[in-house]
Amino acid sequence: MRFKYCIYRLGNTPKLSLKRFLIGLCLFVFSAGFIMYGYFEEPLYQLAGLILLAPALFFAIYGYIGLFANRFSQVISINDPVDTNKHKQP
Repeated sequence: MRFKYCIYRLGNTPKLSLKRFLIGLCLFVFSAGFIMYGYFEEPLYQLAGLILLAPALFFAIYGYIGLFANRFSQVISINDPVDTNKHKQP
């Protein structure tokens, strides 16, 4: 029961989860760019890229988990034996 509540809670705002995922993805691209630039030019940029990598991965993973939870909660609600009459066609 607690598992279903957690899934529904994480997946109740798919637009916000998508926004978090895209922010994390953009931060990851910037981070990878800084790391690559630091490899070829100035090593201090690698440090900035590594520092930026932590929040990028956090946002991307948190957003992706929210998107997955939204889809999974839809599957759970369709296959829930308590609410079988809710989805039947008349």
